[in-house]
Amino acid sequence: MIGGLFVYNHKGEVLISRIYRDDVSRNAVDAFRVNVIHARQQVRSPVTNMARTSFFHIKRGNVWICAVTRQNVNAAMVFEFLNRFSDTMQSYFGKLNEENVKNNFVLIYELLDEILDFGYPQNTDPGVLKTFITQQGVRTATKEEQSQITSQVTGQIGWRREGIKYRRNELFLDVIEYVNLLMSQQGQVLSAHVAGKVAMKSYLSGMPECKFGINDKLTIEGKGRPGADDPAKSTRTAVAIDDCQFHQCVKLTKFDTEHAISFIPPDGEYELMRYRTTKDIQLPFRVIPLVRETSRNKMEVKVVVKSNFKPSLLAQKIEVRIPTPPNTSGVQLICMKGKAKYKSGENAIVWKIKRMGGMKESQISAEIDLLSTGAADKKKWNRPPVSMNFE
Repeated sequence: MIGGLFVYNHKGEVLISRIYRDDVSRNAVDAFRVNVIHARQQVRSPVTNMARTSFFHIKRGNVWICAVTRQNVNAAMVFEFLNRFSDTMQSYFGKLNEENVKNNFVLIYELLDEILDFGYPQNTDPGVLKTFITQQGVRTATKEEQSQITSQVTGQIGWRREGIKYRRNELFLDVIEYVNLLMSQQGQVLSAHVAGKVAMKSYLSGMPECKFGINDKLTIEGKGRPGADDPAKSTRTAVAIDDCQFHQCVKLTKFDTEHAISFIPPDGEYELMRYRTTKDIQLPFRVIPLVRETSRNKMEVKVVVKSNFKPSLLAQKIEVRIPTPPNTSGVQLICMKGKAKYKSGENAIVWKIKRMGGMKESQISAEIDLLSTGAADKKKWNRPPVSMNFE
């Protein structure tokens, strides 16, 4: 696993050093400084191999964090540990920079003793670490606190402490989805995917177990496919998700067997689930741009926005950005709904609509005055796509 861990400043000076295995020598410190930090050309790869030694590194502000190993390790796991180590330090003393690392070097060494054992990552959850490591050092715990620490370090519920009490139990769940779409000039969909997440806020007493069911037609990479005996029927009715990621509190066994999400929630705000799908996406809006050059110094633009969702739904904070040529001298705007403004610094017309119901249509017309330029300058402007954001 990890043979050594080093923290450098922007000059290449070692701020934190900890070697876990004998196969990593002190020469690795100089090798990384010379070949990466002080390299003549910028090193873009996060992994550098030198003399059969691998250096995994990330940079946070003016601080480099580097893990060294001579073994064939899982690179994704090493980077996950480096990022969690960085997040843990920031949860203790705020911004990660050279001054804060120097002022809290004793605390950092205490953290390394807990999160790395002979080079193997252990518990990196700041909520658990803060129960027995404080900024002033290790505090003396009572017998009750010691039993609580032991249960959180060795048990299965390290993300939630015991003894939480609220006067009123509350649980909030929000499903947030982002639609990313790219269309051609002819209106064909080139690429489309939906990235969603389930954000929760829980203010519950004790150790409650929460559970909610999900759509029985949901399939994830071929798991739990409904109507397996009839593939044609399955394709028509299934809601396919390409991949998903759960918070560590979710019991995955119950998700596979019962098609439900069961979990003991952390306290406060957290992200329970993140997912992504690229199949059978129904476009919530359709944007139809029409551009016509009336003369060498004038251009007419018309953009029609149509909502394709149910009339009972409502879209809010709609913003359509229409690019304009860099030699635009003036714009006259007429819009059916909302407000539109030409922003010369951004070379774009920004059209904002507060809200829009389903199965509705709205349009904007613009007459653009252009400055006289040479033919060579005119060719440089390749019409960028019209972009749209909404909630």
